[in-house]
Amino acid sequence: MSASPDNSDTLLARLLDLHPKLIDLSLGRMQRLLAALDNPQDKCPPIIHFAGTNGKGSTLAFVRAMLEAAGHRVHAYSSPHLVAFHERITLASQQISEQQLAHYLARCEDANQGRDITFFEITTAAAFCAFAEHEADFLLLEVGLGGRLDATNLVDPLVTAITPVGLDHEDFLGSSIAGIAAEKAGIIQPNRPVIVAPQVPEAADIIEQTAQAQGAPIARAGQDWQVWEEHGRLVYQDENGLLDLPHPALIGRHQIINAGTAIAIARQLGLGAAEIGQGLETAQWPARLQKLTSGKLGAPLTDKGSELWLDGGHNQAAARMLADWLNSQQGRPLHMIIGLLTSKAQDNYLAELLQADGLEGRLNLHFVPIASSDNATPPQELQQAAKRLGLDSQCHEHFEAALAAISDAHALILIAGSLYLAGDVLRVNQS
Repeated sequence: MSASPDNSDTLLARLLDLHPKLIDLSLGRMQRLLAALDNPQDKCPPIIHFAGTNGKGSTLAFVRAMLEAAGHRVHAYSSPHLVAFHERITLASQQISEQQLAHYLARCEDANQGRDITFFEITTAAAFCAFAEHEADFLLLEVGLGGRLDATNLVDPLVTAITPVGLDHEDFLGSSIAGIAAEKAGIIQPNRPVIVAPQVPEAADIIEQTAQAQGAPIARAGQDWQVWEEHGRLVYQDENGLLDLPHPALIGRHQIINAGTAIAIARQLGLGAAEIGQGLETAQWPARLQKLTSGKLGAPLTDKGSELWLDGGHNQAAARMLADWLNSQQGRPLHMIIGLLTSKAQDNYLAELLQADGLEGRLNLHFVPIASSDNATPPQELQQAAKRLGLDSQCHEHFEAALAAISDAHALILIAGSLYLAGDVLRVNQS
């Protein structure tokens, strides 16, 4: 491999300028570029393709850990990244190197010849080139947005998976659950099995209709497989029997569903109980109810007896999950530091924080800007949205100022609302 004269940051900055819109859902540009690159997506290892509104990344992390526990080498592709772009591409269970990333970005830039293409499309093409030229046993491929017209949806997967569908990215996917589900279900391929997490009825109907039309065998949560907690363990059952497994390492009741979806995929791939159990215990997925106990931010708070948690869930369903988790933390002061993008429905996000009985009067809200995004909602706008819902709150100039303003002893502090904010927090914590 010859070294690129430009580093990845320089290349990524140039690629951002190739298309005026960051998001423009279409497959034509991607098909053209992949053809110029000799269709690397057709030379990748067997693919598990993930779509859904919530839980894609966590489910992928569980599957990856299970496959690696079985001794498999795993490629993985997910987005967005938190601190460095390299996080998006895993080659044979290792993060892509700077030299490799720069090489494949430069190759795709040359093949594109300056034509119109989005940043996500051309970087996804670079990932396909890397996956095609490095040996692995499986490729875990996460949809970027939607499914039907997503840049990843030019593959012939071994298995597809659809995690819970909800309202998100309505500007691009539509304002109804049924319409969004139809976009997500667009990854279902003829005669390829699809694993389906629990869905609201209108989403379930669309997904089942799509699977039937494609002749795709379907394994549905609650009908073909079930998962639940029992005595600190995880119990999974399908037509092949019952598994008594360790509790998942990832925190939150929603991770039970994600773990169950991953187990259903693992069963489809022929993994046994030992590998599945080990994967549940070893899976890691940063900024999804991640506890920061060390680093510049985490260590001082831990020393004072407080806890600092980080979560990048940014939509209504994520807020519901966070409210449920916060409500389970009895007997201590609760503080939530929130930054949201302007594309998010902040009223719905904040309203969900009121839905958990027992949080009213216990949860202290702090709103902050997001340094790494030009598309962040000003804290004062979030404060006004909170006021409309009867919620008191404070505004701060950045998240470090919000942390400094919290004087409660033994507090539980959760920074949440945007993966961009989560990335900023991790960047500072690691400095």
